[in-house]
Amino acid sequence: MENRSYVGDETWNADTLPVGGLAGNQPHHHHNHHHKHHTTVDLKAPQTTTASDEKPPLREKWGRNIEFLLSCVALSVGFGNVWRFPYTAFKNGGGAFVIPYLIVLFIIGRPIYYLEMVLGQFSNRGCVKVYDLAPAMRGIGVGQTVAIFTVITYYASVLAVTLRYLVASFNPELPWAKCDPTWPDCVDSSRLGSIALGPNVTQPKTSADLYFRKTVMHAADSLDDGLGYPDWRLALCLIASWICIVGILIKGIKSSGKVSYFLAIFPYIIIAVLLVRSLTLEGAWTGIKYFFEPQWDKLLTIEVWYEAVTQCFFSLTICFGGLIVYSSFNDFSNNIYRHALIITSLDTVTSLVAGCVVFGVIGHLAHVTGQSDISKVVQSGPALTFITYPDTIAKFDFLPQFFSVLFFFMLFLLGIGTLIGIVTSVITAIHDQRPDIARWKIVISVGLAGFCIGLVYITPGGLIILELLDYYGATLVTITLAVFELLTFAWIYGVNRVCKDIEFMLGIKTGLFWRVCWGIVTPITVLFILLVSLVQYKPQNVPLGYNALGWCLYAFAVLQLPCWAVYAILQKQGLVWWDRCKAVLRPMADWGPEDPTKRSEYGTFIEEYKQQSVTNRTGNLVEKVRRKLFK
Repeated sequence: MENRSYVGDETWNADTLPVGGLAGNQPHHHHNHHHKHHTTVDLKAPQTTTASDEKPPLREKWGRNIEFLLSCVALSVGFGNVWRFPYTAFKNGGGAFVIPYLIVLFIIGRPIYYLEMVLGQFSNRGCVKVYDLAPAMRGIGVGQTVAIFTVITYYASVLAVTLRYLVASFNPELPWAKCDPTWPDCVDSSRLGSIALGPNVTQPKTSADLYFRKTVMHAADSLDDGLGYPDWRLALCLIASWICIVGILIKGIKSSGKVSYFLAIFPYIIIAVLLVRSLTLEGAWTGIKYFFEPQWDKLLTIEVWYEAVTQCFFSLTICFGGLIVYSSFNDFSNNIYRHALIITSLDTVTSLVAGCVVFGVIGHLAHVTGQSDISKVVQSGPALTFITYPDTIAKFDFLPQFFSVLFFFMLFLLGIGTLIGIVTSVITAIHDQRPDIARWKIVISVGLAGFCIGLVYITPGGLIILELLDYYGATLVTITLAVFELLTFAWIYGVNRVCKDIEFMLGIKTGLFWRVCWGIVTPITVLFILLVSLVQYKPQNVPLGYNALGWCLYAFAVLQLPCWAVYAILQKQGLVWWDRCKAVLRPMADWGPEDPTKRSEYGTFIEEYKQQSVTNRTGNLVEKVRRKLFK
């Protein structure tokens, strides 16, 4: 039987008013003697008016709490750590990037991670329906779904490249270990010794580098001649990747929860093996020193901090909707505070370990090719992982094919784990709005759309398009919508209200650190990064039309916010315009726990809280801010 999510769309009408409001055409008066009466009308209605045969089916749940934890690990610990983090650190000066990244992780990443998990579990709603707490802001969730679908399309193409390498690893000799006779200025990746270069000798490239660019991707240097046609081998790998994703997701969250045991645990075994091997390579410690030694002058550049923020978003997969969706399948009383601390800490450690592996290899490459400047050994970009890791494996003197199969199988599993989470958020967003459509139809439709768009990235110009859409359609959109998400959760809904929700759900008081981060530090930092990035914007090094395409994608995602806000206001019939605007910025009548009994208890709990603080509603701006954050 199809397991449908709780939707609650039947409450989206003229009579839907925020918690504590009156039904019908009456205005929103908040006199003291009305509070209790209003709460009784709105919050307890589901118990008396919803018949058993009309009761919305409860949301599907994880089989066990450990499945949720491991699924979040598989979601957050993936390509963002092993693929994106090393090349972002390399591009931004190694150690000059690590310090800002750790700071940003502490004041932005972890607070947002915990906040999204709280609201997802508390409301049992997906990344769009969670904005029932302020319906005018529902466009944030829609825009984030657009951004995450953009990520899905190019992550799946990277997964296809991974699968291509996995298949090639079964050859009697690794195809990237030796130079092809047609490749000029090439040095074998299997070479262990250093080479001496004359003063007029061109800097050679490794066979792993040339294999990736010339054999696998047929990469073009620019888009002046167009994109080209997709490589048929990569197209087959892309089909196989999407078949795996669709096969895991087609039966719902319980099947993906079972797969998470393998997806989350096995990759760490391989990473440990590769770390040991990387550290034993000659010259490796030079690269690792570059990774951790900060270039203090770069710490004063906004670009490094901007990259740290965006990497934090990608590494933890925050402000994409996936965490809210995963948490929405939790039991109401699950201790997500502990889970948030475990996962964010594990994610950080994984990024640093992956960085050590990559930079150890880069140091060795510098030693082999005779290059003294670490920053000039390889080019930064998505290709870094498919050059440095294969180069490491080619130097193994014992069964390099075996280690290659293990590594690319691990990378494939990491990609699958991440994609399952972010594809689930898109599927859930659609299914929450259209529960009449069978889940399997949505899964297959998303898979087909993702495959068709993904063909673009496996063309000769695909890597350039990947970086273009990563910037406009994912990074820029995510940071922009993150500002509005934090504004909605922390100020429209209120930090104080979030903390009361946590107290009701988990029975714990929220500390000062979380309150200050949610209400002040995190939103101001993200807003500052966004403004500076827009002020210092430089077009991508592609033809003008491609930059225009990027801005169109950005506008399409961000403009969802005002469009859905106008729609929400127009749906509020029977009220004057000003009252409509206020109403759609307050929680809907059915906002709260999924279970009607819990929701009724929550209404009483919140009403008592309001009555305790109602005498302090007057005051200056500072006092109002204090109440919003600390009461």
